[in-house]
Amino acid sequence: MNNLPVVKAGLVAVSRDCFPESLSVDRRKAVAKAYGEKYDSANLYECPICIVESELHMMQALEDVKAAGCNALVVYLGNFGPEIAETLLAKHFDGPVMFIAAAEESGDSLTQGRGDAYCGMLNASYNLKLRNVRAYIPENPVGTPQECADRIEEFLPIARALVGLSQLKIISFGPRPLNFLACNAPIKQLYNLGVEIEENSELDLFEAFKNHEGDPRIPDVVKDMEEELGEGNLKPEILPKLAQYELTLLDWVEAHKGYRRYVAIAGKCWPAFQTQFGFVPCYVNSRLTGMGIPVSCEVDIYGALSEFIGTCVSRDAVTLLDINNTVPGDMYEEDIKGICTYSHRDTFMGFHCGNTSSRKLSFCAMKYQMIMARSLPEEVTQGTLEGDIQPGDITFFRLQSTADCRLTAYVAQGEVLPVATRSFGSIGVFAIPEMGRFYRHVLIEKNFPHHGAVAFGHFGKALFEVFKYLGVEDIGFNQPAGMRYPGENPFA
Repeated sequence: MNNLPVVKAGLVAVSRDCFPESLSVDRRKAVAKAYGEKYDSANLYECPICIVESELHMMQALEDVKAAGCNALVVYLGNFGPEIAETLLAKHFDGPVMFIAAAEESGDSLTQGRGDAYCGMLNASYNLKLRNVRAYIPENPVGTPQECADRIEEFLPIARALVGLSQLKIISFGPRPLNFLACNAPIKQLYNLGVEIEENSELDLFEAFKNHEGDPRIPDVVKDMEEELGEGNLKPEILPKLAQYELTLLDWVEAHKGYRRYVAIAGKCWPAFQTQFGFVPCYVNSRLTGMGIPVSCEVDIYGALSEFIGTCVSRDAVTLLDINNTVPGDMYEEDIKGICTYSHRDTFMGFHCGNTSSRKLSFCAMKYQMIMARSLPEEVTQGTLEGDIQPGDITFFRLQSTADCRLTAYVAQGEVLPVATRSFGSIGVFAIPEMGRFYRHVLIEKNFPHHGAVAFGHFGKALFEVFKYLGVEDIGFNQPAGMRYPGENPFA
Protein backbone atom coordinates (compact mmCIF):
# COMPACT_ATOMS: atom_id res chain seq x y z
CA MET A 1 0.00 0.00 0.00
CA ASN A 2 1.54 3.29 -1.12
CA ASN A 3 -1.18 5.60 0.20
CA LEU A 4 -0.22 5.35 3.87
CA PRO A 5 2.23 7.32 6.01
CA VAL A 6 5.28 5.70 7.54
CA VAL A 7 5.62 6.74 11.16
CA LYS A 8 8.93 7.45 12.83
CA ALA A 9 8.58 8.47 16.46
CA GLY A 10 11.12 10.60 18.27
CA LEU A 11 11.78 9.62 21.89
CA VAL A 12 12.61 12.73 23.92
CA ALA A 13 13.29 12.49 27.64
CA VAL A 14 12.52 15.37 29.99
CA SER A 15 13.86 16.10 33.46
CA ARG A 16 13.12 18.57 36.25
CA ASP A 17 16.36 20.36 37.09
CA CYS A 18 16.20 19.48 40.80
CA PHE A 19 16.36 15.75 39.92
CA PRO A 20 19.51 13.95 38.74
CA GLU A 21 19.62 14.24 34.93
CA SER A 22 21.09 10.75 34.82
CA LEU A 23 17.72 9.34 35.85
CA SER A 24 16.14 10.49 32.60
CA VAL A 25 19.19 9.67 30.46
CA ASP A 26 19.56 6.11 31.72
CA ARG A 27 15.84 5.44 31.70
CA ARG A 28 15.47 6.80 28.14
CA LYS A 29 18.28 4.54 26.97
CA ALA A 30 16.62 1.58 28.65
CA VAL A 31 13.31 2.27 26.88
CA ALA A 32 15.02 2.60 23.48
CA LYS A 33 16.93 -0.64 24.10
CA ALA A 34 13.78 -2.49 25.15
CA TYR A 35 11.94 -1.25 22.05
CA GLY A 36 14.75 -2.30 19.70
CA GLU A 37 14.88 -5.77 21.22
CA LYS A 38 11.17 -6.41 20.64
CA TYR A 39 10.13 -4.20 17.71
CA ASP A 40 11.51 -2.58 14.56
CA SER A 41 14.11 -0.10 15.79
CA ALA A 42 13.69 1.96 12.58
CA ASN A 43 10.33 3.16 13.95
CA LEU A 44 11.90 4.91 16.96
CA TYR A 45 14.56 7.62 17.06
CA GLU A 46 16.21 8.24 20.43
CA CYS A 47 16.93 11.97 20.67
CA PRO A 48 20.46 12.23 22.10
CA ILE A 49 20.90 16.01 21.93
CA CYS A 50 19.73 16.84 25.40
CA ILE A 51 17.44 16.10 28.28
CA VAL A 52 14.72 18.73 28.14
CA GLU A 53 14.84 20.79 31.33
CA SER A 54 14.14 24.25 29.90
CA GLU A 55 12.51 26.08 27.01
CA LEU A 56 15.88 26.34 25.23
CA HIS A 57 16.38 22.58 25.55
CA MET A 58 12.87 22.14 24.19
CA MET A 59 13.80 24.07 21.03
CA GLN A 60 16.98 22.03 20.59
CA ALA A 61 15.05 18.78 20.90
CA LEU A 62 12.44 19.94 18.39
CA GLU A 63 15.12 20.77 15.83
CA ASP A 64 16.80 17.42 16.40
CA VAL A 65 13.71 15.23 15.95
CA LYS A 66 12.69 17.30 12.94
CA ALA A 67 16.12 16.80 11.35
CA ALA A 68 15.81 13.07 12.04
CA GLY A 69 12.58 12.92 10.04
CA CYS A 70 10.27 12.18 12.98
CA ASN A 71 6.57 12.74 12.37
CA ALA A 72 5.42 11.55 15.81
CA LEU A 73 6.75 12.33 19.26
CA VAL A 74 7.06 10.41 22.51
CA VAL A 75 7.63 12.66 25.52
CA TYR A 76 9.17 10.50 28.24
CA LEU A 77 9.19 11.63 31.86
CA GLY A 78 12.30 9.98 33.27
CA ASN A 79 11.52 11.83 36.48
CA PHE A 80 9.00 14.44 37.65
CA GLY A 81 9.61 16.53 34.53
CA PRO A 82 9.45 20.26 33.74
CA GLU A 83 5.78 21.16 33.35
CA ILE A 84 6.28 24.15 31.07
CA ALA A 85 9.02 22.86 28.77
CA GLU A 86 7.47 19.42 28.27
CA THR A 87 4.05 20.80 27.33
CA LEU A 88 5.60 23.40 25.04
CA LEU A 89 7.41 20.50 23.39
CA ALA A 90 4.05 18.93 22.62
CA LYS A 91 2.52 22.25 21.57
CA HIS A 92 5.19 23.11 19.02
CA PHE A 93 5.73 19.63 17.57
CA ASP A 94 3.95 19.31 14.23
CA GLY A 95 2.42 15.88 14.65
CA PRO A 96 0.84 13.48 17.13
CA VAL A 97 2.38 13.33 20.61
CA MET A 98 2.31 10.71 23.36
CA PHE A 99 3.27 11.13 27.02
CA ILE A 100 4.65 8.23 29.07
CA ALA A 101 6.64 8.06 32.27
CA ALA A 102 9.13 5.90 34.16
CA ALA A 103 8.20 3.58 37.00
CA GLU A 104 10.63 3.26 39.89
CA GLU A 105 13.11 0.42 39.46
CA SER A 106 13.89 -0.98 42.88
CA GLY A 107 13.12 -0.67 46.55
CA ASP A 108 16.86 -0.23 47.06
CA SER A 109 16.96 2.99 44.99
CA LEU A 110 14.23 5.11 46.54
CA THR A 111 16.50 7.84 47.88
CA GLN A 112 18.80 9.27 45.20
CA GLY A 113 17.23 7.08 42.51
CA ARG A 114 13.58 7.99 42.98
CA GLY A 115 12.15 9.87 40.01
CA ASP A 116 8.54 10.70 40.99
CA ALA A 117 7.35 10.50 37.38
CA TYR A 118 4.08 9.02 38.67
CA CYS A 119 3.48 12.43 40.22
CA GLY A 120 4.88 14.34 37.26
CA MET A 121 2.41 12.78 34.83
CA LEU A 122 -0.43 14.40 36.75
CA ASN A 123 1.08 17.85 36.32
CA ALA A 124 1.85 17.16 32.66
CA SER A 125 -1.79 16.33 31.97
CA TYR A 126 -2.96 19.47 33.79
CA ASN A 127 -0.57 21.71 31.85
CA LEU A 128 -1.58 20.15 28.54
CA LYS A 129 -5.18 21.05 29.32
CA LEU A 130 -4.19 24.61 30.31
CA ARG A 131 -2.60 25.10 26.89
CA ASN A 132 -5.35 23.26 24.95
CA VAL A 133 -2.73 20.84 23.67
CA ARG A 134 -3.93 17.41 22.61
CA ALA A 135 -1.75 14.43 23.45
CA TYR A 136 -2.22 10.70 23.72
CA ILE A 137 -1.78 9.36 27.25
CA PRO A 138 -2.21 5.57 27.31
CA GLU A 139 -4.33 3.70 29.84
CA ASN A 140 -1.18 2.73 31.76
CA PRO A 141 1.24 5.60 31.07
CA VAL A 142 3.79 4.84 33.83
CA GLY A 143 5.85 1.71 33.38
CA THR A 144 9.07 -0.23 33.15
CA PRO A 145 11.24 0.10 30.02
CA GLN A 146 9.58 -2.99 28.53
CA GLU A 147 6.09 -1.70 29.31
CA CYS A 148 6.90 1.72 27.88
CA ALA A 149 8.23 0.03 24.73
CA ASP A 150 4.89 -1.74 24.37
CA ARG A 151 3.01 1.55 24.83
CA ILE A 152 5.11 3.16 22.07
CA GLU A 153 4.30 0.31 19.69
CA GLU A 154 0.58 0.72 20.49
CA PHE A 155 0.92 4.44 19.74
CA LEU A 156 2.24 3.94 16.21
CA PRO A 157 -1.06 2.97 14.49
CA ILE A 158 -2.78 5.85 16.27
CA ALA A 159 -0.05 8.21 15.09
CA ARG A 160 -0.25 6.78 11.57
CA ALA A 161 -3.94 7.65 11.33
CA LEU A 162 -3.39 11.16 12.71
CA VAL A 163 -0.45 11.85 10.39
CA GLY A 164 -2.49 10.50 7.47
CA LEU A 165 -5.46 12.74 8.23
CA SER A 166 -3.22 15.81 8.37
CA GLN A 167 -2.19 15.13 4.75
CA LEU A 168 -5.46 13.70 3.37
CA LYS A 169 -7.58 14.92 0.50
CA ILE A 170 -10.98 13.36 -0.13
CA ILE A 171 -12.05 13.51 -3.76
CA SER A 172 -15.78 13.19 -4.37
CA PHE A 173 -17.82 12.88 -7.53
CA GLY A 174 -21.36 14.17 -7.69
CA PRO A 175 -24.03 14.80 -5.06
CA ARG A 176 -25.50 11.93 -3.07
CA PRO A 177 -28.13 9.90 -4.92
CA LEU A 178 -31.78 10.77 -4.35
CA ASN A 179 -33.11 9.46 -1.02
CA PHE A 180 -29.61 9.18 0.44
CA LEU A 181 -29.76 12.09 2.85
CA ALA A 182 -28.56 9.61 5.50
CA CYS A 183 -25.07 10.05 4.04
CA ASN A 184 -25.29 13.79 4.72
CA ALA A 185 -21.79 15.25 4.68
CA PRO A 186 -21.38 18.81 5.97
CA ILE A 187 -17.77 19.51 5.14
CA LYS A 188 -16.99 21.97 7.93
CA GLN A 189 -15.70 19.23 10.23
CA LEU A 190 -13.35 17.97 7.53
CA TYR A 191 -11.56 21.31 7.63
CA ASN A 192 -11.56 21.21 11.43
CA LEU A 193 -9.78 17.86 11.19
CA GLY A 194 -7.24 19.24 8.72
CA VAL A 195 -8.67 17.23 5.80
CA GLU A 196 -9.06 18.76 2.34
CA ILE A 197 -12.07 18.01 0.16
CA GLU A 198 -12.37 18.34 -3.61
CA GLU A 199 -15.93 18.02 -4.86
CA ASN A 200 -16.44 17.30 -8.55
CA SER A 201 -19.33 16.63 -10.87
CA GLU A 202 -19.77 13.10 -12.17
CA LEU A 203 -19.87 14.79 -15.58
CA ASP A 204 -16.23 15.76 -15.06
CA LEU A 205 -15.47 12.13 -14.27
CA PHE A 206 -17.36 10.94 -17.33
CA GLU A 207 -15.36 13.28 -19.54
CA ALA A 208 -12.10 11.98 -18.05
CA PHE A 209 -13.29 8.41 -18.60
CA LYS A 210 -14.03 9.13 -22.26
CA ASN A 211 -10.56 10.66 -22.64
CA HIS A 212 -9.05 7.34 -21.49
CA GLU A 213 -10.66 5.41 -24.32
CA GLY A 214 -7.98 3.37 -26.08
CA ASP A 215 -5.44 3.97 -23.30
CA PRO A 216 -2.48 1.68 -24.11
CA ARG A 217 -2.31 0.59 -20.45
CA ILE A 218 -5.75 -1.04 -20.55
CA PRO A 219 -4.59 -4.52 -21.67
CA ASP A 220 -2.14 -4.78 -18.77
CA VAL A 221 -4.83 -3.83 -16.25
CA VAL A 222 -7.21 -6.35 -17.84
CA LYS A 223 -4.57 -9.05 -17.47
CA ASP A 224 -4.11 -8.18 -13.81
CA MET A 225 -7.88 -8.34 -13.28
CA GLU A 226 -8.04 -11.74 -14.99
CA GLU A 227 -5.34 -13.09 -12.70
CA GLU A 228 -7.11 -11.75 -9.63
CA LEU A 229 -10.51 -13.11 -10.60
CA GLY A 230 -9.38 -16.53 -11.81
CA GLU A 231 -12.37 -18.81 -12.19
CA GLY A 232 -14.57 -16.00 -10.93
CA ASN A 233 -14.09 -14.06 -14.16
CA LEU A 234 -17.69 -14.54 -15.28
CA LYS A 235 -18.01 -11.26 -17.21
CA PRO A 236 -14.78 -11.00 -19.24
CA GLU A 237 -16.41 -8.70 -21.78
CA ILE A 238 -16.71 -5.88 -19.21
CA LEU A 239 -13.08 -5.92 -18.05
CA PRO A 240 -11.73 -3.44 -20.64
CA LYS A 241 -14.25 -0.81 -19.54
CA LEU A 242 -13.48 -1.47 -15.88
CA ALA A 243 -9.76 -1.17 -16.60
CA GLN A 244 -10.40 2.13 -18.39
CA TYR A 245 -12.30 3.39 -15.36
CA GLU A 246 -9.57 2.26 -12.94
CA LEU A 247 -6.94 4.16 -14.92
CA THR A 248 -9.23 7.20 -14.98
CA LEU A 249 -9.46 7.24 -11.18
CA LEU A 250 -5.76 6.62 -10.62
CA ASP A 251 -4.78 9.37 -13.04
CA TRP A 252 -7.31 11.72 -11.45
CA VAL A 253 -5.77 11.07 -8.03
CA GLU A 254 -2.28 11.90 -9.28
CA ALA A 255 -3.43 15.02 -11.10
CA HIS A 256 -5.64 16.35 -8.30
CA LYS A 257 -4.10 15.49 -4.95
CA GLY A 258 -2.13 18.73 -5.10
CA TYR A 259 -0.03 19.36 -2.01
CA ARG A 260 -1.62 16.47 -0.09
CA ARG A 261 0.12 13.11 0.20
CA TYR A 262 -2.83 10.79 0.71
CA VAL A 263 -6.20 10.42 -1.00
CA ALA A 264 -9.56 8.77 -0.44
CA ILE A 265 -12.46 8.81 -2.91
CA ALA A 266 -16.21 9.18 -2.39
CA GLY A 267 -17.64 7.84 -5.62
CA LYS A 268 -20.96 7.84 -7.40
CA CYS A 269 -22.44 4.55 -8.56
CA TRP A 270 -26.12 5.25 -9.35
CA PRO A 271 -28.68 6.19 -10.59
CA ALA A 272 -27.31 7.42 -13.96
CA PHE A 273 -23.82 5.94 -13.64
CA GLN A 274 -24.76 2.56 -15.10
CA THR A 275 -26.61 3.81 -18.15
CA GLN A 276 -23.92 6.36 -19.08
CA PHE A 277 -20.73 4.48 -18.24
CA GLY A 278 -22.21 1.11 -19.17
CA PHE A 279 -21.19 -0.75 -15.99
CA VAL A 280 -21.12 -0.42 -12.20
CA PRO A 281 -17.84 0.58 -10.49
CA CYS A 282 -17.92 -1.86 -7.55
CA TYR A 283 -15.02 -4.09 -8.64
CA VAL A 284 -12.78 -1.13 -9.42
CA ASN A 285 -13.64 0.35 -6.02
CA SER A 286 -12.60 -2.91 -4.40
CA ARG A 287 -9.28 -2.92 -6.25
CA LEU A 288 -8.37 0.65 -5.30
CA THR A 289 -9.30 -0.02 -1.68
CA GLY A 290 -7.02 -3.05 -1.82
CA MET A 291 -4.23 -0.72 -2.99
CA GLY A 292 -4.77 1.47 0.08
CA ILE A 293 -6.93 4.11 -1.66
CA PRO A 294 -10.34 3.74 0.01
CA VAL A 295 -13.33 4.33 -2.24
CA SER A 296 -16.73 4.74 -0.61
CA CYS A 297 -20.03 4.17 -2.36
CA GLU A 298 -22.87 6.62 -2.90
CA VAL A 299 -20.69 9.72 -2.36
CA ASP A 300 -20.35 8.87 1.34
CA ILE A 301 -17.63 11.38 2.27
CA TYR A 302 -17.43 10.44 5.94
CA GLY A 303 -17.51 6.79 4.94
CA ALA A 304 -14.37 7.39 2.86
CA LEU A 305 -12.83 9.27 5.79
CA SER A 306 -13.59 6.37 8.14
CA GLU A 307 -12.19 3.84 5.70
CA PHE A 308 -8.95 5.80 5.43
CA ILE A 309 -8.58 5.92 9.20
CA GLY A 310 -9.13 2.16 9.36
CA THR A 311 -6.60 1.58 6.60
CA CYS A 312 -3.99 3.62 8.49
CA VAL A 313 -4.62 1.82 11.76
CA SER A 314 -4.72 -1.72 10.33
CA ARG A 315 -2.33 -1.25 7.41
CA ASP A 316 -4.73 -3.47 5.50
CA ALA A 317 -7.68 -3.24 3.17
CA VAL A 318 -10.97 -2.18 4.75
CA THR A 319 -14.48 -2.14 3.38
CA LEU A 320 -17.68 -0.12 3.67
CA LEU A 321 -20.88 -2.07 4.23
CA ASP A 322 -24.53 -1.47 4.82
CA ILE A 323 -25.61 -2.59 8.28
CA ASN A 324 -28.12 -4.34 6.17
CA ASN A 325 -30.52 -7.04 7.27
CA THR A 326 -31.40 -9.40 10.06
CA VAL A 327 -30.43 -13.06 10.02
CA PRO A 328 -33.58 -15.14 9.41
CA GLY A 329 -34.70 -17.16 12.41
CA ASP A 330 -34.42 -20.52 10.65
CA MET A 331 -30.90 -19.66 9.46
CA TYR A 332 -29.89 -18.75 13.02
CA GLU A 333 -31.34 -22.00 14.35
CA GLU A 334 -29.65 -24.12 11.68
CA ASP A 335 -26.24 -22.49 11.31
CA ILE A 336 -25.46 -20.43 14.43
CA LYS A 337 -27.32 -21.52 17.56
CA GLY A 338 -25.34 -24.04 19.57
CA ILE A 339 -22.22 -23.45 17.50
CA CYS A 340 -21.32 -20.13 19.14
CA THR A 341 -22.57 -18.14 22.12
CA TYR A 342 -24.16 -15.26 20.21
CA SER A 343 -27.87 -14.63 20.61
CA HIS A 344 -30.03 -14.07 17.56
CA ARG A 345 -30.09 -10.30 18.27
CA ASP A 346 -26.29 -10.24 18.31
CA THR A 347 -26.22 -11.19 14.63
CA PHE A 348 -26.91 -9.29 11.44
CA MET A 349 -25.76 -9.25 7.82
CA GLY A 350 -23.37 -6.66 6.40
CA PHE A 351 -23.68 -6.11 2.65
CA HIS A 352 -22.66 -3.98 -0.27
CA CYS A 353 -23.02 -4.59 -3.96
CA GLY A 354 -19.45 -5.70 -4.61
CA ASN A 355 -16.87 -3.26 -3.25
CA THR A 356 -14.89 -5.54 -0.89
CA SER A 357 -11.33 -6.47 -1.83
CA SER A 358 -10.99 -10.00 -3.18
CA ARG A 359 -8.38 -10.61 -0.46
CA LYS A 360 -11.17 -10.36 2.11
CA LEU A 361 -13.62 -12.72 0.42
CA SER A 362 -13.79 -16.50 0.89
CA PHE A 363 -14.57 -16.76 -2.82
CA CYS A 364 -15.40 -14.20 -5.46
CA ALA A 365 -17.01 -13.87 -8.86
CA MET A 366 -17.61 -10.99 -11.25
CA LYS A 367 -21.37 -10.59 -11.62
CA TYR A 368 -24.10 -8.05 -12.35
CA GLN A 369 -25.85 -5.87 -9.76
CA MET A 370 -29.06 -7.69 -9.04
CA ILE A 371 -30.90 -4.79 -7.36
CA MET A 372 -30.19 -2.39 -10.22
CA ALA A 373 -31.01 -5.03 -12.83
CA ARG A 374 -34.57 -5.12 -11.55
CA SER A 375 -35.20 -1.83 -13.35
CA LEU A 376 -32.32 -1.65 -15.87
CA PRO A 377 -30.90 -3.89 -18.61
CA GLU A 378 -28.62 -6.43 -16.97
CA GLU A 379 -25.71 -5.64 -19.32
CA VAL A 380 -25.26 -2.12 -17.87
CA THR A 381 -25.17 -3.39 -14.28
CA GLN A 382 -22.13 -5.64 -14.67
CA GLY A 383 -19.08 -4.99 -12.51
CA THR A 384 -19.79 -6.23 -8.99
CA LEU A 385 -17.40 -8.49 -7.10
CA GLU A 386 -19.59 -10.92 -5.22
CA GLY A 387 -18.70 -13.40 -2.51
CA ASP A 388 -18.98 -14.20 1.17
CA ILE A 389 -16.67 -12.22 3.42
CA GLN A 390 -13.96 -14.26 5.13
CA PRO A 391 -14.73 -15.41 8.69
CA GLY A 392 -12.65 -13.78 11.40
CA ASP A 393 -12.35 -10.82 13.74
CA ILE A 394 -13.64 -7.43 12.59
CA THR A 395 -14.14 -3.92 13.91
CA PHE A 396 -17.21 -1.95 12.78
CA PHE A 397 -16.70 1.80 13.15
CA ARG A 398 -17.50 5.22 11.77
CA LEU A 399 -16.53 8.87 12.23
CA GLN A 400 -19.41 11.12 11.28
CA SER A 401 -20.41 14.77 11.23
CA THR A 402 -23.97 15.28 12.32
CA ALA A 403 -26.30 17.56 10.38
CA ASP A 404 -25.50 20.37 12.84
CA CYS A 405 -21.74 19.81 12.38
CA ARG A 406 -20.78 17.90 15.53
CA LEU A 407 -18.32 15.04 15.33
CA THR A 408 -19.56 11.70 16.59
CA ALA A 409 -18.19 8.20 16.25
CA TYR A 410 -18.73 4.58 17.21
CA VAL A 411 -16.53 1.52 17.53
CA ALA A 412 -17.68 -2.07 18.00
CA GLN A 413 -15.63 -5.25 17.83
CA GLY A 414 -17.01 -8.58 16.70
CA GLU A 415 -16.52 -11.18 14.01
CA VAL A 416 -17.70 -12.52 10.69
CA LEU A 417 -19.14 -15.96 11.36
CA PRO A 418 -18.25 -19.01 9.22
CA VAL A 419 -21.81 -19.18 7.92
CA ALA A 420 -22.82 -19.32 4.26
CA THR A 421 -24.85 -16.19 3.51
CA ARG A 422 -27.14 -17.74 0.87
CA SER A 423 -27.35 -14.26 -0.68
CA PHE A 424 -25.69 -11.94 -3.19
CA GLY A 425 -23.15 -9.09 -3.16
CA SER A 426 -20.10 -8.71 -0.94
CA ILE A 427 -21.75 -9.98 2.21
CA GLY A 428 -21.18 -11.67 5.52
CA VAL A 429 -22.97 -12.86 8.64
CA PHE A 430 -21.69 -10.62 11.44
CA ALA A 431 -21.88 -11.01 15.18
CA ILE A 432 -21.23 -8.22 17.69
CA PRO A 433 -21.90 -8.79 21.40
CA GLU A 434 -25.08 -6.94 22.45
CA MET A 435 -25.62 -5.79 18.86
CA GLY A 436 -29.38 -5.38 19.35
CA ARG A 437 -28.94 -2.80 22.11
CA PHE A 438 -26.02 -1.11 20.31
CA TYR A 439 -28.13 -0.88 17.14
CA ARG A 440 -31.01 0.76 19.02
CA HIS A 441 -29.19 3.05 21.46
CA VAL A 442 -26.15 4.10 19.41
CA LEU A 443 -26.78 3.64 15.70
CA ILE A 444 -30.46 4.63 15.70
CA GLU A 445 -30.59 6.95 18.71
CA LYS A 446 -27.56 8.95 17.58
CA ASN A 447 -28.68 9.05 13.93
CA PHE A 448 -25.78 7.27 12.27
CA PRO A 449 -26.21 6.38 8.58
CA HIS A 450 -26.49 2.81 7.43
CA HIS A 451 -22.91 2.67 6.11
CA GLY A 452 -20.24 1.37 8.48
CA ALA A 453 -16.53 0.92 7.87
CA VAL A 454 -15.10 -2.51 8.56
CA ALA A 455 -11.49 -3.25 9.52
CA PHE A 456 -10.43 -6.88 9.42
CA GLY A 457 -9.19 -7.53 12.94
CA HIS A 458 -9.77 -6.13 16.40
CA PHE A 459 -8.59 -2.50 16.27
CA GLY A 460 -11.10 -0.94 18.65
CA LYS A 461 -8.48 0.21 21.14
CA ALA A 462 -6.50 2.20 18.57
CA LEU A 463 -9.58 3.58 16.79
CA PHE A 464 -11.10 4.75 20.07
CA GLU A 465 -7.88 6.62 20.88
CA VAL A 466 -7.75 8.18 17.40
CA PHE A 467 -11.27 9.54 17.85
CA LYS A 468 -10.43 10.83 21.35
CA TYR A 469 -7.31 12.57 20.03
CA LEU A 470 -9.39 14.22 17.31
CA GLY A 471 -11.61 15.69 20.00
CA VAL A 472 -14.68 13.51 19.47
CA GLU A 473 -16.56 13.67 22.76
CA ASP A 474 -19.36 11.25 21.88
CA ILE A 475 -17.90 7.82 21.00
CA GLY A 476 -20.44 5.01 21.10
CA PHE A 477 -19.57 1.37 21.66
CA ASN A 478 -21.40 -1.90 22.20
CA GLN A 479 -21.90 -1.74 25.95
CA PRO A 480 -21.99 -5.09 27.77
CA ALA A 481 -25.13 -6.46 29.38
CA GLY A 482 -25.79 -4.68 32.68
CA MET A 483 -24.27 -1.40 31.48
CA ARG A 484 -27.27 0.73 30.59
CA TYR A 485 -27.25 3.29 27.75
CA PRO A 486 -28.40 6.79 28.77
CA GLY A 487 -31.57 6.48 26.70
CA GLU A 488 -32.23 2.82 27.48
CA ASN A 489 -35.52 2.17 29.25
CA PRO A 490 -34.67 0.63 32.66
CA PHE A 491 -38.09 -1.04 32.76
CA ALA A 492 -37.88 -2.65 29.33
